[in-house]
Amino acid sequence: MEENSKRIVLCGANAYEQKYYFNEMFGKIPESIKEELHIICVLFTEEVGGVFTIVFEEDGSVSLETDAYEEDILYDEISSGLLVREIRMQRQELLESLSLYYRVFALHESIDALMGDGV
Repeated sequence: MEENSKRIVLCGANAYEQKYYFNEMFGKIPESIKEELHIICVLFTEEVGGVFTIVFEEDGSVSLETDAYEEDILYDEISSGLLVREIRMQRQELLESLSLYYRVFALHESIDALMGDGV
């Protein structure tokens, strides 16, 4: 998986271990945003099961990913896909803000250039 080498996990939840993870590399994100991310991840795994992660791609975009153990017969892929789409629609502003944050503070892109791009 060479293409994944420059991807960075922001946060995630695991229904199997009942754990939440937040990458402390992004510790300067406001607490209210951290709490919102925590709620999104945990509620996702409570509803659908499996593992849910929010990842920064190499280009600064944000991906929502879900996976499950092969032997997990309770995991519902259809519901998972629907919930990912719902989160993308309802939290679009949050996801765009996270992408902008990452592009400015991690990738060191110019905020002026990004704002001119209509991001």
